[in-house]
Amino acid sequence: MKKLQILCLSAFALLYANTIFAQSSEIKNYDQGFRLGFGVNGGIPTDNDYRWSLGGDVRLQYDLTKKTSLTLTTGFTNLFMKDKDGVEAKDLGFIPAKAGFKAFIWEDQFYVLGEVGAGFAVTNDYNQTTFLWAPGIGYANKYIDISVRYEDYNKFNTNQVALRLAYSFKL
Repeated sequence: MKKLQILCLSAFALLYANTIFAQSSEIKNYDQGFRLGFGVNGGIPTDNDYRWSLGGDVRLQYDLTKKTSLTLTTGFTNLFMKDKDGVEAKDLGFIPAKAGFKAFIWEDQFYVLGEVGAGFAVTNDYNQTTFLWAPGIGYANKYIDISVRYEDYNKFNTNQVALRLAYSFKL
């Protein structure tokens, strides 16, 4: 009888331990993968030289865990100049190239994002390249990504608050 009790106790302990290890392996085996998003950006510069901005971007995202991701973003942004004393000023168009980190902080949908990179001027004989950085907050679900960010352009002597609306999907 004692051998049967020890055998039952051992079997119970083995099943219980197997359940614990199965649960911990589910967390470790998160399905990492890539997402691709296409966005439209509109912004309001915070200085007096530019009226507004409009752009589009492509963002590649690699999910490290369920709550953290790495991002690479590029596209095109145009800053529309204000007319100065009746003379039409030249707009500034540039290509941003940014790397970032996204952390989901609430319900796996609300996130904070930080990006750094460069902006390469490509229109109207502008030849500058600027350092840019952009912290932001947003909401993302399976297909939609909406975010607001502050973006600073060092050499362009301006910054902006921008809204991004994007469609994204798993690759």
